Amino acid sequence: MMAASLLRRDKKAAAAYLKADLNRSDNTSGLRQLQDLLDVVLNPEKPATDTEALDWCKCLIAGGEGFEEFCKTVRSYDNATLCGLVWTANFVAYRCRTCGISPCMSLCAECFNNGDHTSHDFNMFRSQAGGACDCGDSNVMRETGFCRRHRLRTGENIPSIPRDLLLMSELVLPRFILCVIQYLRDGYTEPDTSAERDLQKVLQQLEPQISFLEELTKMGGAMRTILTKILTNQQAFKELSMGQEENMFAKNNYEKYLSALKNSGLVSMEEKAQSVASDSPVGAEGGADVLLGSTAPGSPDEASKEEDQDAGQSVGQRKRVKLSSSTKDLCIIESLKHKCFLEELLFWTIKYEFPQKMVTFLLNMLPDQDYKITFTKTFVQHYAFIMKTLMKSHESDTMSNRIVHISVQLFSNEELARHVTEECQLLDIMVTVLLYMMESCLIKSELQDEENSRHVVVNCSEALLKNNTYWPLVSDFINILSHQSVAKKFLEDHSLLMLWMSFVSFFQGMNLNKRELNEHVEFESQTYYAAFAAELEACAQPMWGLLTHCKVRETQEYTKTVVRYCLETLQIWFDAISFSDEPSPNQVTFHLPLHRYYAMFLSKAVKCQGLDLDSLLPDQEMLMKIMVHPLQIQACLSEIHSNMWVRNGLQIKGQAMTYVQSHFCNSMIDPDIYLLQVCASRLDPDYFISSVFERFKVVDLLTMASQHQNAVLDSEQERPMLEGALTFLVILTSLRIHLGMTDDEILRAEMVSQLCMNDRTHSSLLDLIPENPNPKSGIVPGSCSFEEVLSAVADFKAPVFEPGGSMQQGMYTPKAEVWEKEFDPIMVVLRTVYRRDVQSAMDRYSAFLKQSGIHTGNPWPPYKERTPLHPCYKGLIKLLHCKTLHIVIFTLLYKIWMDHQNMSEHVLCMVLYLIELGLDNQVQDSKEDEEPCIEEHCHDSWFPGTNLISNLHHVINFVRVRVPETAPEVKREAPPSTSSEESSYGQNLREAQVFSLVAERRRKFQEIINRSSSEANQVVRPKSSSTRWVPPGTPPQLVTEILEIRESMLSLLVKLHQKLSSKQNSLSASWLDNMDTSRHAHGDGITAIERILAKAATRSCQIKRSIQDICGKVSPPVPPKKNSPTDKKAMDKEERRQRARERQQKLLAEFASRQKSFMETAMDVESPETEAAMDLGASEMMESEVLYDCVICGQSGPSTEDRPTGLVVLLQASSVLGHRCKSEEAKKLPTCDEEHIYSADTCAVAHDVRLTLLQRFFKDSSCLQSVSIGWDGGVYVQTCGHTLHIDCHKSYMESLRNDQVLQGFSVDKGEFTCPLCRQFANSVLPCRPGRGSEAGAWHTPTNKKTSVLIKEVGDLQENLGLFPTESNLSKEMELVIKDIKNTTQKKYMDYGKNPGSPDNDFLFMYSVARTNLELELVHRGGNLCCGGASAAAKRSCLNQLFHVLAMHMRLYSIDSAYNPWTRLTQLTPSKEADSFDEERPEVPMLFRDVPSLLIIFVLTMPQPLRKEHFTCVVKMLYNLQFIQALAALSTKLSPDERQAWSSSGAIKKAAANADMSFEALLSHVISEFSKSNSIYAEDTEDTMLSSSVWSPQSIHFSLQQYCLPFLRLSCLLQHHLYGDNLTSCLEEDEFSSLAVCLGLVPAASLAANAVNSASCLEWAVSAFPLVTQWCAEVNALSQVQAEQSLTLLVQDPQWAAPRLLQLPANYNIIFQYYHRKACTACKKVPKDPALCLVCGAFVCLKGVCCKQQGICECVLHSQHCGAATGIFLLINASVIIIIRGHRFCLWGSVYLDAHGEEDRDLRRGKPLFLCEERYRVLEQQWVSHTFDHINKRWGPHYNGL
Repeated sequence: MMAASLLRRDKKAAAAYLKADLNRSDNTSGLRQLQDLLDVVLNPEKPATDTEALDWCKCLIAGGEGFEEFCKTVRSYDNATLCGLVWTANFVAYRCRTCGISPCMSLCAECFNNGDHTSHDFNMFRSQAGGACDCGDSNVMRETGFCRRHRLRTGENIPSIPRDLLLMSELVLPRFILCVIQYLRDGYTEPDTSAERDLQKVLQQLEPQISFLEELTKMGGAMRTILTKILTNQQAFKELSMGQEENMFAKNNYEKYLSALKNSGLVSMEEKAQSVASDSPVGAEGGADVLLGSTAPGSPDEASKEEDQDAGQSVGQRKRVKLSSSTKDLCIIESLKHKCFLEELLFWTIKYEFPQKMVTFLLNMLPDQDYKITFTKTFVQHYAFIMKTLMKSHESDTMSNRIVHISVQLFSNEELARHVTEECQLLDIMVTVLLYMMESCLIKSELQDEENSRHVVVNCSEALLKNNTYWPLVSDFINILSHQSVAKKFLEDHSLLMLWMSFVSFFQGMNLNKRELNEHVEFESQTYYAAFAAELEACAQPMWGLLTHCKVRETQEYTKTVVRYCLETLQIWFDAISFSDEPSPNQVTFHLPLHRYYAMFLSKAVKCQGLDLDSLLPDQEMLMKIMVHPLQIQACLSEIHSNMWVRNGLQIKGQAMTYVQSHFCNSMIDPDIYLLQVCASRLDPDYFISSVFERFKVVDLLTMASQHQNAVLDSEQERPMLEGALTFLVILTSLRIHLGMTDDEILRAEMVSQLCMNDRTHSSLLDLIPENPNPKSGIVPGSCSFEEVLSAVADFKAPVFEPGGSMQQGMYTPKAEVWEKEFDPIMVVLRTVYRRDVQSAMDRYSAFLKQSGIHTGNPWPPYKERTPLHPCYKGLIKLLHCKTLHIVIFTLLYKIWMDHQNMSEHVLCMVLYLIELGLDNQVQDSKEDEEPCIEEHCHDSWFPGTNLISNLHHVINFVRVRVPETAPEVKREAPPSTSSEESSYGQNLREAQVFSLVAERRRKFQEIINRSSSEANQVVRPKSSSTRWVPPGTPPQLVTEILEIRESMLSLLVKLHQKLSSKQNSLSASWLDNMDTSRHAHGDGITAIERILAKAATRSCQIKRSIQDICGKVSPPVPPKKNSPTDKKAMDKEERRQRARERQQKLLAEFASRQKSFMETAMDVESPETEAAMDLGASEMMESEVLYDCVICGQSGPSTEDRPTGLVVLLQASSVLGHRCKSEEAKKLPTCDEEHIYSADTCAVAHDVRLTLLQRFFKDSSCLQSVSIGWDGGVYVQTCGHTLHIDCHKSYMESLRNDQVLQGFSVDKGEFTCPLCRQFANSVLPCRPGRGSEAGAWHTPTNKKTSVLIKEVGDLQENLGLFPTESNLSKEMELVIKDIKNTTQKKYMDYGKNPGSPDNDFLFMYSVARTNLELELVHRGGNLCCGGASAAAKRSCLNQLFHVLAMHMRLYSIDSAYNPWTRLTQLTPSKEADSFDEERPEVPMLFRDVPSLLIIFVLTMPQPLRKEHFTCVVKMLYNLQFIQALAALSTKLSPDERQAWSSSGAIKKAAANADMSFEALLSHVISEFSKSNSIYAEDTEDTMLSSSVWSPQSIHFSLQQYCLPFLRLSCLLQHHLYGDNLTSCLEEDEFSSLAVCLGLVPAASLAANAVNSASCLEWAVSAFPLVTQWCAEVNALSQVQAEQSLTLLVQDPQWAAPRLLQLPANYNIIFQYYHRKACTACKKVPKDPALCLVCGAFVCLKGVCCKQQGICECVLHSQHCGAATGIFLLINASVIIIIRGHRFCLWGSVYLDAHGEEDRDLRRGKPLFLCEERYRVLEQQWVSHTFDHINKRWGPHYNGL
């Protein structure tokens, strides 16, 4: 009842009351009241969404005060020394390899930035699975890396917590947690129904409750301690979990829990029965289920446990896996009844598939040590259950991430890992679960014997492997094996090792490929990647983990054990696939993990542990079996590259590439080759060599005969297969990776081979060099680091910029001495994924030799000296000294010399390489070689012994070969018939044995197998072998012939030397004595042969004598007879080729000359040097008529009214001018909250303000002629300089429209690429027909007086000329105008009061001209000092543009009453009395923008305009500009100075040329303005501050500066209209130079230095009255305030060049500030934040949140800020994207790392620094509007950015 009364009270009051009650010494009543209250409040029958309960809990816990206050108080008692911040996927964290002990160590940004990691090896990364901060945990990282907050042991100085603070929490929270658990029990349904969504719903309802728990964990150590107590308290769990007796709900609830537990028993009866039924024939290890069945976490009721045991017994024919002890399992089971809240919470977390909030809550608790230990144990107990759930889950990806998120926190800690390994049998559980997992997807292996195979392998197309579902498990396993103590336990536990080996054998032989011989395979399966990933992750990674702990002698025992079990398992495998001695043909699997385990442990044993190799090897028979499959892979690699597997599709090539790829090679091809080396060093060399040639299927090729039959290869496959076999032998005998190289040497060799293929960036090198044996992170003491080796072998090439704009990265390139001494083609061949890389390395090598003058021809791969062999592997050298190899070498040398088919330079190269290896590696002479010669040994008739040196000069006389009857050898005459010779010849015939590799190999094999029995010697050639290769059905037309050879290997070498150098006596008898060996290291085949002969001669005097004999026989070599038809064919072929080549050369030359002429005409964006062929300047005017070439039809002709020609142009809206500021300094990008960017000082804003002011007070039409617009959104026109007929262009556009393969541009919008230079364009600007006839007269200066000219100009303005007749030309001009208007947005065209009015149009048109002039000025650097044509000028087409605009402007006449010309040149009577004048006055002349007036005058007068008239207009306008300058200057003077200047100037008024003296005029202006207080009214206070005194010089300078912009524009306009040259000058002389150019002063005065701003004046009427009139207009404005008049009067025309924002040097500054910053529009943190580099706006890229009318924010911003051109830096990717209209492109990055490379998407997370050059290039492209030309990859953005 008490509860009810409490419920009615205010929650806070009730809480305070209860707390007081509970604090008494006798608190039973308090306790009872609280329990009653909680019974009501926390009633699980209420819906979870009812938040009332939560509010009560908060109040009760806080004990009467506010919950926020309470949190603060508790936090102040936080004694945690660990950070433990938990994050979820996509969080940005850091990893420092220098500070980490475990490779999984990670830090949150705050701890990282507060620690000191300068010069450490760290990177930033985006978390994939989530993680937690390890700062403060010395088990995972070194203490030096702790941040400031966690470095101090905070625990000491924190006061102990008052008992009563958390009293309520201790009582309330157990009930709260129970309530959450009850909700979870209640909501759970078995997933067999469609209950997926229901689980989510339950979780959503519980969101607030779980969040509350999470909040509690963040209160710090004190609260975590309480929570740990509650979660692990077994007593409380017992009391609460079952529910009270009388409460029915609680009872049912508990039942639900029990049934859920029961259903989670891992293998239920039915499943067992099914598995027996389906898998009974398969001999798999079934015991795994049994263990799992018994370790199922929670089969609390005994019954189910018993069933499981029985089920295990009934696994029919499966082999049982013996476990180490059965007692172990029992204790696992005992501990699995849930004993505390934590265990049940984890159970439900798993059942609900790891909801994120629950995971975070469980992890947030980890800083509490007690909790950590309990939780880890609980986690391990549930481990098998977790994996079982994972396999069933539909969302296995998400779930995997969440599991690893937890496990990585637990298992990275060695202490903890060891603890649970010992206490909870973690290793047993893991291995068993892995076995169980893989058993779910086994199939029968089809390797060898498909029917009777008893071996099972995993099926790679199962989801489990395809989706990598196993990775959480494997990654945990690898993680715990990285701890030495755990790994040792694993290696000591033999039963575990045996289990593990049986697990590995599941992968042995998976993904078997069968060669398709007839049809192409229909469906290419892509399962191979799953297979490679599985072997790498599940087998190789744990293997490398174990190997790291087997580095020292003390661990010998471990290695021996592993090797023993490997051999046992291999034997089991051979038996299971019933393997005897031959692999089955046309099958290959790349997966032999057992072989590779065996190989790597052998290698470690010899290299690090000093074990004797022989003690670890099996008998010869086993070795012969072991070598078969790895050798099969090597042969198949060769077959795949010879296109023999082409019917299996591309995927087989993919497998061959993956097998050697950098992430796999050290776990795949390297161990395989090492294992073959071990076998070769222990088996009989003749057997081994013949096996190799038989596997490579080239046995039939190795005959002296010129023709042979090959039953297994087509003739075009023979050559690549032979090359493959020889290359393999060279690799086998020369590779030393596992045979004696140190780790540093290996690293160096790997690096050199990668760099030789291509220059590499630092990151790609890191990626390409195999991780083991050289981990790149965490430097192993005593070994070279990656960076040291890199700096020793390579030079850094800094990133350069090609003018085309393609961005280069910083590259490393091999040093010269590396090419000279270390380039190893064999290593390159081994490491190339693509065959073209080998060629690339050779090309680079030959380029180096040419460049350094060592060798100019086509070099051969250099021979490289090898590191000495480890003594254990000396047997490998026997391969080079065995008769079989020597016979093969001899045969091949002979065949090459005789030009037999299918020989190649590569074959010779490899043969010579083998000879040289043999010379360099001599066998220590031992007597055992001299066995008694047995007649039957068919090879002994070839060579006397096995030593290469003695065999080199052994002459072979006759050879018996079997050849087809058709072969040329058959037609030889009989040998000489004298009887004495005949008998000796007969002997020779007996000697001339047939050479049969196969027979030899069989004999050896038999010999090895029957070592003991006596029949070994009787076994000669088995009869089957000779017929074995003959395909059935072909009649054996082989006949035996005897060839007379009489050569030795030496003589063949000398003859080949002659053949290669095509000189008869290329080696004189004495060449050996005067030979210089040093030059033989690099060169071609000739050099190689000389080097070999020289080496051989130094090794033995006998050879030296033989060489001299051979060279001394000057007998010319008999050229081999060219009598076979194939040779004739070859000849013809050669001739035909030659002819074809010549034809091609001719065509190419022609093409090149055409291209050259095109390049000369093409106006290239990048190179300002090449003058345009069609200079739009003077040349055009001088010829009688301008001729244009059409780039489409190729005709040349004038542009006419009915068939106009046009320029290819690109129109684009631009706001570049509007972004100019006053200061030269670029604005800084804000990187903290205090910094801002203000846009008020930009050019666009200033002009806007001005226009708005004018429109407030003056007549609209007049306003619109007094300023220019187009600072924002002006239209810029540029051309590539090519012309075309407009009708040709139309048909070209049609063809583009029909051509569907358009990239990046839209034909419907009129876009196209120039047909000649492929530059992007979107319009054609018609060229005015050239009227050359009148050009002369129209250009020459006249001596008319100024007054006459002024009159003429006035008349010209009155007489607007005839309207043009309607013609094709005029139509086209109207169309272009339309294009121009469509280029920019409506808002940038309508500035008038009534939109669309003619005035508006007029303003827009002349502003287009202004924009183009101003932009050209900007491109020329803001002044005209450099003169000449600039790159920008070449792109400019102002002349044509002016004509088009002028033509359009004729539609508007200027009302003569308002014509500004009259007000410039005449004194007009004042019109005050006119009443019909409208209420608003015109804009005063002094407020008008002078350049705008110039353009208006030029455009409205009839074209072409005579130059004298143009000059006249400029002179008159200059007067106005000058007076404006004086007026502006006068406002800057202080009143006293004004007084002084006014009086001093007044005196000069009387002088003769007063109207050309600035003092006189200045004084006049001052006196005029002083008449009314309209201008000088209120500058009393602010001008007083300027204390600078104005001298005549400073006034002169300031006036010049004010007038310069006008002069520049006029001069530029004159240059384009009349083709006048711009002269270059110094900056200080610019004013005078321009004045002369414009004809304002005579050129003579330039020399006299008499040019100042006033001397350019030339007045039409007396100056003073005119100025008075102009000032009066301003004075008359009564309603304009003084400050506004001031603003309008002082227009400062000087603007600095446009700049992008200034960026900080370090990218991290931008990233840290912006990646978490909320968007100003939607107040959320954007997923992809972006920054505008023009104005600094922060926008959401692709964000739906900020979309307006279907347009995303970046595109919108690009329209506002840059008139559809936007430059954005993507914060999370560090790259820049450009938006141009409806297209966008990725520009690249301006931030590079220390090695000069980009880091797109911040994948590597290394520190990035601003690359100034790149940023300048970006700015340059923005200002020059060349994004469209330079960047090639554009795509449409559909407004979605």
